[in-house]
Amino acid sequence: MLVEISDDGARSGTAHNRQAVQAAAAQLFAEQGFAATGVRDIARHAGVDPALVIRYFGSKEKLFIRTMTMSDAFVEVMQGPLDELGRALVDFVVRRTRQRQVGTSAAVYAALVRASDRPVVREHLQEAIEQMIIAPLAPRLSGGDAELRAHLLAAQLSGLMNALYVVESPWLLAASTDTIVESYGDALQTVIDGEPRHRG
Repeated sequence: MLVEISDDGARSGTAHNRQAVQAAAAQLFAEQGFAATGVRDIARHAGVDPALVIRYFGSKEKLFIRTMTMSDAFVEVMQGPLDELGRALVDFVVRRTRQRQVGTSAAVYAALVRASDRPVVREHLQEAIEQMIIAPLAPRLSGGDAELRAHLLAAQLSGLMNALYVVESPWLLAASTDTIVESYGDALQTVIDGEPRHRG
């Protein structure tokens, strides 16, 4: 389950301060990562006392979970035509690589993966992938192995995101979007279709 974050004590502060803390945390976590970002750093950027950060969110880890969210990232693309979904998903992921500003799914995903040695973060990341990819895809697939294929596609897509967002593979970053979309998109499509795609 995702971490439940209590709002106890938050009412003693202002909505403005809470928003400032979340904005500062989102920026610093995405830019520096979980380990390199301290509560005092967040408080300084937000212009509040460090004690308020803990009062509002309970801990740095809970604040990280609250701000590093991407469950809605794939909503629109996942609703596209099933016979074009492989390339559409890869196109979506690759184009996010060119948009690494704070708040994008690329920056958030990279921050989550780098902090996934913590069980609560790993669970949060797993649930995000389930919500973004597996849950909307599995019911649309045919065949008795639909659930398995949805998980396999999520694994393939996660691998691409790791290579682009986390490892930042120079080979993939140098390749054209169209090249990656055609090659990797068709590989994903074979999993979606449940049978090999034969090219003429």
